[in-house]
Amino acid sequence: MTAITTYFKHVREEFAHIVWPSRETALAHTLVVILIALVIAAWVGALDYGLGAIVSGIVGG
Repeated sequence: MTAITTYFKHVREEFAHIVWPSRETALAHTLVVILIALVIAAWVGALDYGLGAIVSGIVGG
């Protein structure tokens, strides 16, 4: 039981060392991640559409 207690004590000590971002930084980083995800999704969608059209043209469907 002491191993579990010691473990959680160390976890609590480590949480004290974390430097949390400000609200503005977290929001800015979140928006960047969402924007990058949307750009990649649009790119993959366009690529899928284009390759699908090419394959349909070859197969004749």
